[in-house]
Amino acid sequence: MGIVNIDDDLHDQIRKGSSVSHRSINAQAAFWVRIGMLAELNPTLSFNELMARELRAAGIMEDAIRVAST
Repeated sequence: MGIVNIDDDLHDQIRKGSSVSHRSINAQAAFWVRIGMLAELNPTLSFNELMARELRAAGIMEDAIRVAST
């Protein structure tokens, strides 16, 4: 594990993002780095497509989640 120097304003944005997503600051930064790398490697996929692919790869199946109808 290493140390990465980032701008204070970016650190503040990561801190704010981490509170929304209930992640640690480090976990939020790692998430954004991972998504950014995936986006660069797969420029034709949207964020939602990338997330769906990652969730499937983790073994999360859409059929197992039922949305309550109103």
